[in-house]
Amino acid sequence: MIIDIHTHTFPDKIARPTVEKLKALSHTQAFSDGTVDGLARSMARFGVDASLVLPVATNERQVIHVNDASARLNDRGPETNIWSFGCMHPDFPGWKEELSRVAALGMRGIKLHPVYQGVDLDDIRYLRILDRCGELGLAVLTHAGLDIGYPGKDNCSPEMALRAVKQVGPVKLILAHMGGWQQWDRVEELLWDTEVCLDTAYALGHVAPLEEGEPRPLDHIPLMGAEQFVRMVGKFGAHRIFFGTDSPWYSQGAGLRRIRELPLERWEREAILGGNAQTLLGI
Repeated sequence: MIIDIHTHTFPDKIARPTVEKLKALSHTQAFSDGTVDGLARSMARFGVDASLVLPVATNERQVIHVNDASARLNDRGPETNIWSFGCMHPDFPGWKEELSRVAALGMRGIKLHPVYQGVDLDDIRYLRILDRCGELGLAVLTHAGLDIGYPGKDNCSPEMALRAVKQVGPVKLILAHMGGWQQWDRVEELLWDTEVCLDTAYALGHVAPLEEGEPRPLDHIPLMGAEQFVRMVGKFGAHRIFFGTDSPWYSQGAGLRRIRELPLERWEREAILGGNAQTLLGI
């Protein structure tokens, strides 16, 4: 199976303005319209068998509503092959009870976004969430590294991730963007001998400008080179790396093509593209 473990969708009534706002913020293209149907069309076009939606609560008031919507999306999962994690915000007062509810609803994990939520990953508010997720058997997938829409804002550096995992109990922690967007040398140096996992979202290839030929500050921002990616697969182990694209901000087709072009062993490619996610999501 091909499973994209890092995608985003928005409710139909706000998808268009939300995508337009985020495009303007990041000065980058979108590769679908941001709806569940748009994601389904992308999956059909590029041969992606299943996708995982990662919802983000940008304030504590959204948590219960977003988790209810995620549960409804999962109810349709057997039909659509589109599944969802839950969410949590570090300032949500009922975090402990709500994480228990997420687990009871059958979700396999939650998404955190330290940059959008304005809290460092090694803050006690996140540490207690990580610890509780480990107790409940919930995976945690967090944005890691810099964010293209918030230049210079760093709330999940490799150093913070290392401090966090040293302070919490066992938990399945997946650091998006190959462990730390634009911080890959430090990821490779500091995190290879931990238990953290990585996803491939928005790490290989190039940043797609909002308009062709548009001169922008992002033109000088390279993504990870193929040589470093392959080296990190060897150091971390293919069993710790999950295919993700960050759709709609990265093309699922381009993401697949770039992984398939790498000089990996067949079993490594199969684990990254879907085998690891099948185990994690139980599909």
